[in-house]
Amino acid sequence: MQYVTGNNGQEYDGSQIEPSWAFQEFNIKDSTIVAWTGPMNIHNDNLIDYEDIGLDIKGNQMLHFIVEHFDIQPGNIKIAYLRQRILVMITQDILRKYNISTKRKGDDIFIGHGKLSVSIATASISSIKIHFALNITKQGTPDDVKTSALEDNNLTKIEINKIKEEIAKNYIEEIETIEQDITKTRVF
Repeated sequence: MQYVTGNNGQEYDGSQIEPSWAFQEFNIKDSTIVAWTGPMNIHNDNLIDYEDIGLDIKGNQMLHFIVEHFDIQPGNIKIAYLRQRILVMITQDILRKYNISTKRKGDDIFIGHGKLSVSIATASISSIKIHFALNITKQGTPDDVKTSALEDNNLTKIEINKIKEEIAKNYIEEIETIEQDITKTRVF
């Protein structure tokens, strides 16, 4: 699995959840986690979650992660959601190192009562995909959702970049150690 720093400033519009986006964007023929900072404004035709139809899903500045795995064909939606939860829990662990106390409800992270994250998992014939993002600022988030943001915790751009790197590297390590555990385990 490879980590790629995406194009900072690029808007997440939902099209990046399409299969093989990292290959098309960066010419990488492998499972990937791509991370970058930028706005989010998901277009209705790119919505994956039926519960989100008709809602504004947006933010002026977010820390985005796109994960794609090619190890199971056809893609298994249950495994996609399990891996999404691993990514969320890794994020909580890393934020705790920066003295940010969070709560998790499913795949959502909250600081107090404010929603810090957005996320979706999906599957295709060739892969499973995850989009996970954290609000860097509350500016531009929907008025009807109480949100929280990394900037409310006095994090610098350098610290946010370190958090991005740590999340991506820890996720890869977690997935790789699972694979190693599978190869060393006697099964019946």
